[in-house]
Amino acid sequence: MNRDLLSFAVRDDRDVFAVRQLGREVAEAVGLDDLDQIRVGTALSEVGREIVAGSRDAEVAFRLDDLTGLIVDIVYSAGAEAVAPAGVTLAGRLMDTVQHDEGLRRITLVKKVPGARALEEPHLGEIRAKLIELAPTGVLEELRQQNRELAAALEDSRNQRERLLRLNAELEETNQGVFALYNQLSEELEETNRGVVALYAELDEKSAQLREASEAKNRFWATVSHELRTPLNSVIGLVRLLLGPGGEELSEEQHLQVELIGNSAQTLLALVAELLDLAKAESGHITTQPSVVVLPALAERLRMTLHPTTGADGVRLTVDVSRAPETLLTDEVLLSRILRNLLSNALKFTESGTVDMTAYSEDQDVVFVVADTGIGIPEEHQERVFEEFFQVPGSAQTRARGTGLGLPYARRLAEVLGGTLSLASVPGEGTTVTVRLPEIGPARDEEPDPAHRADPQ
Repeated sequence: MNRDLLSFAVRDDRDVFAVRQLGREVAEAVGLDDLDQIRVGTALSEVGREIVAGSRDAEVAFRLDDLTGLIVDIVYSAGAEAVAPAGVTLAGRLMDTVQHDEGLRRITLVKKVPGARALEEPHLGEIRAKLIELAPTGVLEELRQQNRELAAALEDSRNQRERLLRLNAELEETNQGVFALYNQLSEELEETNRGVVALYAELDEKSAQLREASEAKNRFWATVSHELRTPLNSVIGLVRLLLGPGGEELSEEQHLQVELIGNSAQTLLALVAELLDLAKAESGHITTQPSVVVLPALAERLRMTLHPTTGADGVRLTVDVSRAPETLLTDEVLLSRILRNLLSNALKFTESGTVDMTAYSEDQDVVFVVADTGIGIPEEHQERVFEEFFQVPGSAQTRARGTGLGLPYARRLAEVLGGTLSLASVPGEGTTVTVRLPEIGPARDEEPDPAHRADPQ
C-alpha cells in the first residue's frame, strides 16, 4: 500500500536546507538508521541545489510504500536550462533507486526500509503531525549539522578503516599460521613418504631374501633327496635278494630283522620321494600331462590299493563317483597322488567309523570330497597343517607317525592342476577335505619331466 506522508515546496537555498532537514526527519520516522538518514538528506540537498540553481521551483512529496520503502517525488517547474546531472548522479550513489523523467520533470528517489512493516493509519497520522510541527533550522545551524554529519561519517570511516586494518592483520597472522602448519605438514608428509619408501625397500629386500632362502631350501631338498634315493634303492634291492628264493636260509629272527630293515628303507624312500616332489612343486618344476582320466577306474584302483591299510576292522573305506562325469581331462598321475595322500591321511587318523570319498559335478568343476570320522583337527591348527613338517600335537602322532608333508604337497598339486584344496574339521567328529578341479585341466607342457611320472613309493 502507498501512503502520502508530507509535501514541501522548494523555492530558494533556504528551502534546500529545510528539505535536507526534513529528509533526515522523515527517514528517522520510518525507521531508517543514522547513516541512511544522512544519505536521504544529502541526496535531497544535492538534487534540490541543482533545481534551485536553474531558477526553478519544486514540490517534494514523501510517500511510504509497504513493499518499496520510502519514496520521494520531486516535481520541478520548467526552466531555461536542463537540470544538471551531477546532483542526480550523486543521489543515485546514496539512494537505492533514482529515476529522472525529464519529460514529466519528475525525479523519484527510493530508499528501501529494512524490515519494513505495514503502518496503521493512526501511526502514520502521528508521523505526519510530528513532521508538520518541525521548526525549520537556520542556514548556520544546518551547516553545523552537516559538519557534525561529516565528522561522524569521517569517524565511522576511520573506525571502519581501523577495523579493516585489524582484520587484515588478523588475516595475515592466520595466513602465516596456516602457511607454517602447511610447511610442517609437508615436512611430516615428506618424512612419512621417505619412511614408506624405505619400508618398501626393506620389504623388497626381505622378499628377495625369502625367495633366495626358499630356492636354497628347494635345491637342498632336491639334492639330498636325489642323493639318498640311490643307496636306499640299493638297500631295498639287497633286502629282496636276502628274502627271495635263492638266498641263504635265514633264521626266524634274522628274517624278522631283514624285513624290518626293508620296511624302514621303504618308509625312508617314501619320505625322500615326498621331499623331492614337494621341492619340485614349490619351485614350479612339476609339469602336467593332461589325459582322459576314467574316474570309476581310478577310484576303484585307489580303493583296492588302500583297503589293506584300513587296519582295524572298525574302519570302512568307501568310494562313490557316480555323480561325477565318467571322464575328466587332467593329469592322472598328479590327481592320483592328491587323492592317495588324502585317503592315506584319513585312514591313518581314523580308529573307527568310515572314510568316504565322493565326487560330483558343480559349475564346470569336478569336486572330490574325502570325509572321515577320525580324531579331527582343532581350529587353531587347521591352517598350520598346510605348513611343511607341521603335525598336530597329540597322542595320535605316536600311534600313526607321519612326515607332515602330505597336505602341503596335495594342496600344491591341486594348484598345479588349476584347482583348490580346502579343509574343514571338528575335533572328535572328523575331517572333510574338498578338492575342486576344472573339468578341463591345464594345457599339456611341451617338455615333460619324466622324473615325476612315477608314483612315490
